[in-house]
Amino acid sequence: MTPVLRIRDLAVRFPGGTAVQGVDLDLEPDEVLAVVGESGSGKSVTALAVLGLLPPGATASGSVTLDGRELLGLPEDALRRVRGARIALVFQEPSTALNPVERVGWQIGEVLRAHGTSSRRERAKRAGELLASVGIPPGRARDYPHQFSGGQKQRIVLALALAADPDVLIADEPTTALDVTVQAEILALLRDLRRERRLAVLLITHNMGVVADLADRVAVMRDGRVVETQDVGRLFDAPETEYAQRLLAAVPRLDGSEPASRAARHGEPVFAVADLVVDHPGRPATLDGITLSVAPGEVLGLVGESGSGKTTLGRVAVGRLRPASGSARLFGRDLAALGRSELRALRRRIGVVHQDPAASLDPRRTVLESITEPLDVHGIGTPAERAARAEDLLEQVALRREHGRRLPRELSGGQRQRVALARALVLEPDLLLADEPTSALDVSVQAAVLELFAELQERHGFACVFISHDLAVVHRVADRVAVLRGGRLVESGPARDVLTRPADPYTRALVASVPIPDPVAQRSRRGPDLEVPA
Repeated sequence: MTPVLRIRDLAVRFPGGTAVQGVDLDLEPDEVLAVVGESGSGKSVTALAVLGLLPPGATASGSVTLDGRELLGLPEDALRRVRGARIALVFQEPSTALNPVERVGWQIGEVLRAHGTSSRRERAKRAGELLASVGIPPGRARDYPHQFSGGQKQRIVLALALAADPDVLIADEPTTALDVTVQAEILALLRDLRRERRLAVLLITHNMGVVADLADRVAVMRDGRVVETQDVGRLFDAPETEYAQRLLAAVPRLDGSEPASRAARHGEPVFAVADLVVDHPGRPATLDGITLSVAPGEVLGLVGESGSGKTTLGRVAVGRLRPASGSARLFGRDLAALGRSELRALRRRIGVVHQDPAASLDPRRTVLESITEPLDVHGIGTPAERAARAEDLLEQVALRREHGRRLPRELSGGQRQRVALARALVLEPDLLLADEPTSALDVSVQAAVLELFAELQERHGFACVFISHDLAVVHRVADRVAVLRGGRLVESGPARDVLTRPADPYTRALVASVPIPDPVAQRSRRGPDLEVPA
């Protein structure tokens, strides 16, 4: 079969260096070709080069043909006629693709007008049909983007992309910003649209579960080059390159071995809440009737989708929020009864690791200064003792002493998260709050950080509230799991029970919505169990 899109010897150069070199890809009609790789591999740059959307200063060479027509070097007005009409693009973050001050039906109508639909009535009719095709009621065409959920916005972006009936859809991380149940819905929609419209899809993603669900073939990119291209089944069964083997081995899985079982932890809980309610005036309770506890040395995985209350409960755990009713106890002390100085003293026993290490580290301080800062604040040790403690922790998180002299911007994302771990442990805490600590990391870096976390937890014996939307990550680290939905606790218990034999319908839906990084297993399990119960 003749490829609808053919890329040969593509190179993309920026003033600071080459981002893509020697890329060859073929996309056939009615095919999903997944392009995978870690940050900086060149996936998104390749897609932008195809569409002629590279930033100023970047140059592309080689060949990109659409049904035999060369796209590289086309004038901008000719490229505009290709975009949308022949090739459409869906970005990772739907909010950036929608105009916040225009109704969604009007926005779809503008795409239709740009591609030749002149009648206002016909545009309105077609906009309603497109919304219906992606599962949005046509009557909502008069609504604005802020009136839709994240998953609904991504559906609207798909409607925009399909407005001119393109032959090729480039989907750049189309599910990354979505909750897992919403991701499952979008994957099902993409499968349906591909089948109904015979679309050729270039799928750019780092999520191997999504690849297993959707792709026919897979191209693996590393450092701007394609290092391997295989049929999806063969890639997962027998990857040829060592890099692809490592990439697949690093993917956390819910269908793998059960979590390691550690002895039950005893003693007074380091953190406990009973009938906890946290609310804001005039709004529904953020947390409503939560009862749970964390034992000394225990890792509690806190899971749930956006708005479930995970981060709010984490803020209660570190004394940043107080309950409206019910009780919250930290190291046996009632938070409601503590004064500012008492709470400050308790916080010495708590470490925090945030989702984005770049935002939590002072860009003007060296790594060593960032790690020693909590010791400085609490007046612990001499300068020499603080430096020695920081250097010891650098070694524990597998960084070299010379890393201590660098600024955060001089480190990779994984190295910055290791620094954040060292900083969180410098006061030898009894409780660690880890709020989405690996969600911003590539899969191989994530695997290394999770392994490091387990080693440090075993060595130091701290308790941990581990907040994540990624059930496979929680499966890897947690002793117990608590599942939140809409501010309520729907299920809790040992990780092996909750994540492999869930009792609550919502938890079952969460688990069923996580795509398995195995094409045969993933495609055999699709069915009504992916539907989230009301």
